[in-house]
Amino acid sequence: MKLRIVFMFIASVLLTGCGTLAGTPAAPPAPTDRAQEISRNQTGSLTQLGRVSVNERGSPMDAERAIIDQANARQAKYYQIIMLAETIMPGVWRAEAILYR
Repeated sequence: MKLRIVFMFIASVLLTGCGTLAGTPAAPPAPTDRAQEISRNQTGSLTQLGRVSVNERGSPMDAERAIIDQANARQAKYYQIIMLAETIMPGVWRAEAILYR
């Protein structure tokens, strides 16, 4: 009986997690003159331009600004940050993003 309860609990936790990760497709915002950040569920109808990565000294916002600058230089309308983390050197942030047209 206890094994069944434990199994039911684990199954319900796993199913809840799957539902949380599944997103419904959404349209990206209207393009502007600068690149805009979008979420994964907004990428379905867009064309991928490539990936960019930066290492920036400062804060996470500095790394994000560097991603935006690169996206604008490559004439991307949208970007999706897929990684933003501090490196082993304190105060140096690494960010990676996918660019979209």
